[in-house]
This record gives sequence, C-alpha cells and structure tokens, in this order.
Amino acid sequence: MADEMVRRAQLFINTTYEGVPGIPQLDVDGKTGWATMYALTRALQHELGITALSNNFGPATLAALEARFPVLESGAPGNVVRIVQSGLYCKGYDGGDISGLYDERTAAGVADMKTNMGVAGVYPRGVVPKVFKALLTMDAYVLIEGGEQSVRSVQQWMNARYVNRRNFFVVPCDGHFSRDVQKALMLAIQFELGMSDDVANGVFGPGTQSGLKANTVRDGSTGVWVQLFSAAMLFNRRAGVSFISTFTSALASAVRSFQDFVKLPVNGTGDYRTWASLLVSTGDATRKGTALDCVTEITTARARALRSAGYRIVGRYLCNVAGTSLNKMIQPWELETTSQEGLRVFPIYQTYGGEAGYFHPHQGTVDALDAINWARYHGFGPATRIYFAVDYDAVDADVTSNIIPHFRAIKETVEEYSPYLVGVYGARNVCSRVAAAGLTSASFVSDMSTGFSGNLGYPLPTDWAFDQIATVTVGSGDGAIEIDNNIASGRDAGQSSFQPDRPEELVDVDFDAGRRPALLADVRAYLESLGIPEKSTSGLWQSYTTTEAFDIVLKFDKLMTSLSQRLRMRKALIQVPIMWEIRHFTKQDLVSDDFVRSYHKGLPGVRDCSTGLGQIFAATAIAARNYSIRHGFLSGVQLDAADDDDIWQVWQRLNSDPIYNIGTVPHVHIWGADDVGAPRPSLTYSQQDTLKVLIRYQGTDSRAEEGGRQRLGLYSVFESHNAALRAQ
Repeated sequence: MADEMVRRAQLFINTTYEGVPGIPQLDVDGKTGWATMYALTRALQHELGITALSNNFGPATLAALEARFPVLESGAPGNVVRIVQSGLYCKGYDGGDISGLYDERTAAGVADMKTNMGVAGVYPRGVVPKVFKALLTMDAYVLIEGGEQSVRSVQQWMNARYVNRRNFFVVPCDGHFSRDVQKALMLAIQFELGMSDDVANGVFGPGTQSGLKANTVRDGSTGVWVQLFSAAMLFNRRAGVSFISTFTSALASAVRSFQDFVKLPVNGTGDYRTWASLLVSTGDATRKGTALDCVTEITTARARALRSAGYRIVGRYLCNVAGTSLNKMIQPWELETTSQEGLRVFPIYQTYGGEAGYFHPHQGTVDALDAINWARYHGFGPATRIYFAVDYDAVDADVTSNIIPHFRAIKETVEEYSPYLVGVYGARNVCSRVAAAGLTSASFVSDMSTGFSGNLGYPLPTDWAFDQIATVTVGSGDGAIEIDNNIASGRDAGQSSFQPDRPEELVDVDFDAGRRPALLADVRAYLESLGIPEKSTSGLWQSYTTTEAFDIVLKFDKLMTSLSQRLRMRKALIQVPIMWEIRHFTKQDLVSDDFVRSYHKGLPGVRDCSTGLGQIFAATAIAARNYSIRHGFLSGVQLDAADDDDIWQVWQRLNSDPIYNIGTVPHVHIWGADDVGAPRPSLTYSQQDTLKVLIRYQGTDSRAEEGGRQRLGLYSVFESHNAALRAQ
C-alpha cells in the first residue's frame, strides 16, 4: 500500500541527490522497500563525505558516523535529519515533516522506535550510530504477522543487554527467529563466556563449545544461562517454553521432548549436546549416527565395516549425472550385498539441482519419471521413499517460485505412475516448506551445510527422517569408505528386499543434441515429400514452421524419453503426434478453443474439441486415462466423459499444460490399441501395429487412415535416429 510520507521521502532523495554518482533515482510509488533504504544509506554516506557509495552500511560508514555524530539530535545538518525522518516513515514511525529540523515529533518517533528495539534505557538521547544503522534496514521492531511475543521479548532483551558490544548490532524485534537473530544469540553466549570483542564472532567454534560444556543448566538453575537456554528453546519453536531465568520442571519437560525429537539421550537437562542441537544445524557433529549416505559402492568389506561401526541404513544414488565422470549410482549386485550384510537402503535422486533455474514443473515431471524408472530398475518395491535433492542454498523466494512448483509436479507424477513415496533432501527451510505444502512425506536434511541461509535461523523439520551432520571415514584397508554420517529418526527404515526390473529390450535414451541437424534435415525432407514445406504458403494460416515444431518436440525430449521408458513403448510413438499436430496448428484451432471456453461459461459454443500440443479431445483423454488406471499403468480417480465438469477440468489442462498434454499421448495409444484390437504398444511393436495406433490417434474415418499412413513415415524417420542412439 502506498504511503504519502514514504512517497515524499523518495522525492527528497530524487530531488536532493539528483546527479550524485552512485545515488539512483527512485520510483516514487510510496512503497517502502530495500531500494529506498539503500538509497538512504548511500545518501548518508554522501553526507559523511564517503565517495565509494554502496548499499552496505558497513564499518566505514559506522566509523564515519561515530566520528561526526556520536549522538544525532537537534542542531544536526538538515539533510542528515531528513534521512532520519525519511527512514522513520519507511519504518512506520512518525518522523515529523521531512523538514531537516530535529523537532519534537522527530524525537518522539525516534524514542518510539528505540523503545520497540529495547534500547531506550541504553540510549536515552537521540540517534546513535547503531540505531541509525538499524533505521536504514527493512527490519521490523514491532510484532508482525506470524511472530511470537515471547520471541520478541528475547530479541528486545538481547538488544538491551549486548548492543554496546562492538560486534553486536540491533536485531529485529518482530517475533521471528532468523539467521541474524541466531548469530546474535551465539554472540550473546560468547559474551557471557567472557570472550572479548576481538574474539567473539558468532561462530560455533572450539572456544564456544568448550565453554558450553562447562555451563550445563538443569532443574533449579538460575540466571543468565537459563535465560539464554530458554531463548534457544523458544527459537527452536518448542511448545510450552517461556523466556525465563529459572530452570523449571516445565522447562525440563520441554527439554526431554526436544531431546527425544532430535534423538539425543533424554535427561531433561541443558547439557552440551542439547545446547549444540539448539544452536547449530549439525548439533554435536561428533555424534555417531546409524544412517549414512555416500557416493561410493558398498562392497562386502565396506558393508561389514559399516555394520561394525553401528550403521544400519544406507542412502545411495539411483543414477549418475549425465556429462559427469563421477560414478555414484548403485552398482550391479550392490543391493544384494547390502541386504546380505544386514544393511537397509534408501534411494536418493539427484542429477544437477544446484541452482534455482533447474527447478520447474517440466523438470519435476521428468525427474519423477526418471527416478521411477531407475527405482524399478534397481528393484525398489512399493512404499519406497525417493529423496529428491535440492542441493544448493535456496533462499525463501526460490522455494516459492521454483522449488514448490517443481515438487508439486514430482508428487503428481510419482502418484500417477508408481507405488513410491516422495521425500526431499535439502536445507531445513526447503524441507519444511515443501512438506507444509503437502508435497513430501519425509525430509533428509542437509544440516552439514551449516552456512546455508536455509539452515540458519530455522528449526529441524518436524518430519525429518535423516539428519546429515558430518563427513567421516569408516573402516580400513578394503573396508575403508568415506560417508556422510546421518542421524536417523526412525521415520524411514529403508528397504532390504529388491526385485530388479531390467528389460532385455533396449529402451530409448535422451536425444543427442549433436544429431539435431541430421534429424531435422530428414524430418523436413519427409514432410516436403508429402507437400508440406518448411513454411506453409497456402491460404490456411499456420502458426509453426517445421523447424519450430521440431524444436518444441526436442524441448520436451527428456519427458518423452522418460514416458517411453516408464510405459515401455517407443519414443517415436510420442514424438510423432506432437510434431505433426504442432506443424499443422492453424487459426481454426484457436477458434475451436474459444468455442469450448464459451460453452463452459454458459454461452453458445461446443462442449469439447481437440486442443494443446497433441490436439487431444478431453473425452478421449478421459477414456484413455481411465483405461490406464483400470489396467494399472496410472494411478488416480477415474473421471466421467459425460460430465461437463470433468470435461472442462481435463480440457483446461490439455489446453494450458503441455506436460499433461504430452503425458496423455502414450495413454491414448494404449487405449487406442485396445480399441482396434492391437496389442499394447511395446518396445518390440510391429510396424503393422504401430500403423494401427497412429491411425486410431487420428480417428476412425478414411481421413484418419490416410493421416496415419503419413505419420508412419514420420515415425520411421524419428525411430531411425532413436534406434541409432540406443544402440550406442
């Protein structure tokens, strides 16, 4: 929502600092944001005589401010006061008119903010440098939505007690635990341990660990260490905890619950291991777990070494990453070895996944199908949980924009095509948010990445199954193996029985981009032999050239490959209808689509039409998917083609979701084969049966037969290149 005084603050910046290098002109929209705060920071730096302006209110800015204005109040230069007044308005406080005069209203706004920060008793006068620094952030000092008053009390207490320590700066007082608040708590502990400002750094290092081992708190303990311990419990969202200075029986009960949750010895005391689990994502990284994950084959010698070291559950990778030399996947006979030696296995699926751009619904569908195919290949049975990896420091915005849509597609696909369960591997925030969206059933937490923003300031996910805390080496000689040591919660016991599903027939593989020119040339030549040039010149308007249609097919190659592998049919059977229908897409198809939308709005129109990349009728999709559900090729609820609501629901997905549309094509073939008395499409399908399903995809009249024969030629073009690739 726009605010008039924020708008005036933006105008002040634009007018006063127009032409000053390093101070950008702002959008005058009246909306507080980092752009405005950064501009105010740069304006302050300019007023202090700093020439290298930056968004960072760092040590140089702080030092210059301390030298010029150790306490800023009445009599300060007008523009510096205007920066204070503008910052107050951006924070939601009354700063008086942006006049440059530090008047009673400005002083009252500053006083209100310092009270909310908890530092009014420390800084009774004016704006001191640390308060100025806090003023020019987006931190809130009042309780905001979702915040807890008990957490805010701790934040205010820490500000009041430690703000005059050199490395401690004003933290938010919004009732939310965050990475800045976690670091502040660590600094507070180091200060109470007697560390000097030169030593205290907010890092859980050897000195801090040693100090905490000497500061166990228990029932009856009092003082600042109980306050710090209860604060840590609050920050970890433990129920029934208050910010207190006396260790009560209620706190002891909450500690026992927490210890049981993180799988520590349950004793109800704030001992070192409990402190560690509250303060850092690994907890005590020297703990010995009963689970592990690794990129190395588990041989008999290694399995025996792991078993002797107390390990019982192994996480192994379903497949390798294309284009890399690391062979991290489960090896032939490895699962038999692990089972014989008393180890159970849980599968991990990771290809790349190292940046936000990897994660989107199309990739999620492809990953799910690929993981299903590999899990079946290795022999994992029903109810196996596959952990899909998010192996980078995903910020919260990435989780919203990319990772959740990606996992929604994974969940839908896994539920449609397999009896498996979906898990997630990632930082705490990633795991918690994906689980909260109902997309996973357990989390494998990458707590070893202690510096990840998704681990700092977030509690352990409630559905955690495995907690990865340290890399260690187990065994010696032939039995030596480097592993990631994991704590197991008991939520996932892994699998011990395997029935590999490895077809003798060669399945299709991903397309080699190096073959694009040759395949495109063959496709173009064949279509031209039918009188279909690269670009249509007839009066019938067509949207796509042959090359454009071909490139759309290649864009979805991984999806088509995975579908063909999962359903054991030739990929060309999926490629051809998509290529053909895109190349023949016309303006009339758009008109037909509009007629369907009109009908379902209660206006004149048509109930159904072919639509989307594969030009599929909703009624056909329903019939095909129902058939596959009945015969076990898909899971889901059967729909009714006589029901307008079901038709509209499916038609919209066919029209707007290319993944759903392409995913429907092989089921139309399976249903169509049954309709014309042909066997189900397979990896050894005859040309005669291929022709039958291509004709049926077109329809049942004479035009469908002619079109099917034309498509059979295109099928032969695609299949010749696919066959060459799978034979390599």
